[in-house]
Amino acid sequence: MRPPLLNPLFRPVTSLDGIGDKLAQALRRLLGGGDLDGAPRVGDLLFHLPSAIIDRRNQPEIALAPAGMVVTLKVRVDRHQRPPPGNRRAPYKVFAHDVSGEIALTFFHANEPWLARTFPIGETVYVSGTMEWFGGRPSMVHPDHVVREADLATLPLVEPVYPLTAGLTGKVLARTIGEALDSVPPLPEWLDPLVVAREAWPSFAEALHAAHHPQGAADLEPSSRHLARLAYDELLASQLALAIIRHRQRKSVGAARLGTGQLTARIVAALPFTLTGSQRNALAEIEADLAKPERMLRLLQGDVGSGKTIVALLASASVIESGAQAALMAPTELLARQHARTIAPLADAAGIRMAILTGREKGRDREETLAGLASGAIDLVVGTHAIFQAGVAFDDLGLVAVDEQHRFGVHQRLALTAKGKATDVLVMTATPIPRTLVLTYYGDMDVSRLTEKPAGRKPIETRVLPLTRLEEIVARIREAVSRDAKAYWICPLVAESEELDVAAAEDRYTALVKALGPIVGLAHGQMKPAERDKQMAAFQAGMFRVLVATTVVEVGVDVPDATIIVIEHAERFGLAQLHQLRGRVGRSDRPSVCLLLYKAPLGAVARDRLAIMRETEDGFVIAEEDLRLRGGGEILGTRQSGMPGFRIASTEIHATLMEMARDDAQRVVEHDPELAGPRGEALRLLLYVFGRDEAVRLLRAG
Repeated sequence: MRPPLLNPLFRPVTSLDGIGDKLAQALRRLLGGGDLDGAPRVGDLLFHLPSAIIDRRNQPEIALAPAGMVVTLKVRVDRHQRPPPGNRRAPYKVFAHDVSGEIALTFFHANEPWLARTFPIGETVYVSGTMEWFGGRPSMVHPDHVVREADLATLPLVEPVYPLTAGLTGKVLARTIGEALDSVPPLPEWLDPLVVAREAWPSFAEALHAAHHPQGAADLEPSSRHLARLAYDELLASQLALAIIRHRQRKSVGAARLGTGQLTARIVAALPFTLTGSQRNALAEIEADLAKPERMLRLLQGDVGSGKTIVALLASASVIESGAQAALMAPTELLARQHARTIAPLADAAGIRMAILTGREKGRDREETLAGLASGAIDLVVGTHAIFQAGVAFDDLGLVAVDEQHRFGVHQRLALTAKGKATDVLVMTATPIPRTLVLTYYGDMDVSRLTEKPAGRKPIETRVLPLTRLEEIVARIREAVSRDAKAYWICPLVAESEELDVAAAEDRYTALVKALGPIVGLAHGQMKPAERDKQMAAFQAGMFRVLVATTVVEVGVDVPDATIIVIEHAERFGLAQLHQLRGRVGRSDRPSVCLLLYKAPLGAVARDRLAIMRETEDGFVIAEEDLRLRGGGEILGTRQSGMPGFRIASTEIHATLMEMARDDAQRVVEHDPELAGPRGEALRLLLYVFGRDEAVRLLRAG
């Protein structure tokens, strides 16, 4: 299926000179990936770029060569000094000179025949390496390069330094990458010629060559022309793949779903609060999408407590008014049941027939739910991924709303619609995401943002305190729970670590039970899910007043009467995670407090994080700061399914290029959706080169 032109880039690295199984395994550790034989491909080498350079252009005389610097010396070989017989620890020395003085070239565990061939007495040679001075005498231990005067052109005066792994030397890797570069076939230009001319970018092959042959520190800068060109290629491949997926979603026949407004009006009337302006705006955007005869694919981005679930319910009601069914999917059973509890009274008030479906539903209840979904007797189902298992059939599934989108990848998203004929998709995330990252990860979606908290919610007071005040904080918790308050106490680890001086959840639980009595619960990720859910449910019900937990409570758990959260070793958490955890409180009209406990001394980044948390509750501001402090890869977690990991592009450095790539990808798909024209054919090659060939398969599937 892949164009034969690209075969040289997709062959295993074992096809290169000198790369056997052992080196192939080292390369796999370094590069990741690999075909069935376990070896990475030649193309993977091309995107493993140098991180530094060694500059060998400094060619002083021996007497003027500074200690600790890499220099290249032109010397005449005078004599060899072998180590004394039987003393294997003593070095082998070759003495040479220039007009300024003498130098000792020093070798340990010497290969004498090689040294005799390399340094013939009376010959002029060039040696390059790190200069050392011992007792006023110049020395160079194990020169990196030695060449005869006639072969000076073969000495790499500027040498790239690559990230390495065990079992792989810089020389072997550089030689292997050089051979990979030589095998790059002549490829047609896939970029818009106007963009190439405006940015003065080299061709793809020229950019690769320049990236692997830097001539100075400026050539390693991400803003250099050759690296900007390669970053743009990678971003364009990503954005084009997303645009193709989006176009296919839209092209697949949708259904115009026109609600009557009756059910949504009943739900709004039953709400104990008024909708915020951004909730009304988001709902208007969703209803406009639903009314079009195209499939909706929209991301609803809302900070903790901004009311996404209500918007999803109102969107579902609008679809149900049109005669179809809706499904709301959550990543865990606990979250699904929480959503069901929130929605049930509102669904009852509107006359919406609702059911819940998770892995726990068995027997007659499950059979009745399945029959109701198949017949259309059930309008709305709330559940986990169990909704989309085999054996679950819908009469007419019109809308799927997916909570915590980052837990599900693009391909799972596409699979969600298979249960219906023309299913619209609304995905939600409680992680505020900077615009650059929205384009990166959700470029195939329209985006609605909820930027306000519901009326009546009070600000959360955030305090930053040293761990030395622990006893005082426990006393404050004791006083608060005596007045019926509830508190979370968050720890970074489950059990005490010998390597990290970090409070463990189990040890903190034991200490708090001793201090406060049996009103303390415990929830962490190493518990069985059923036991963990039982502990959280007991906290929700008021059987526990304090819940000691790890970050398992970070997303979604809703306990409106919890008004205190203590985060121990807050300096060890990322900004986005601290913000998500803080969002577990402040979910009612009662004043709430977040106590961030740190162990001194604080590093600069940790100090900045805690200061930002104290200054603002705006999740979007916090997300932008997180991007600045940590970089895009960590904010959402690049290991999450569906997250594209970039090898060259940087979401924070190349933000402008991301915007350009998205605009270009949209223009391409509008004018040549099948990538059938001359540039379209070249862009198909781009998708393969950067591993986005899923999009090409989608094109072929029609």
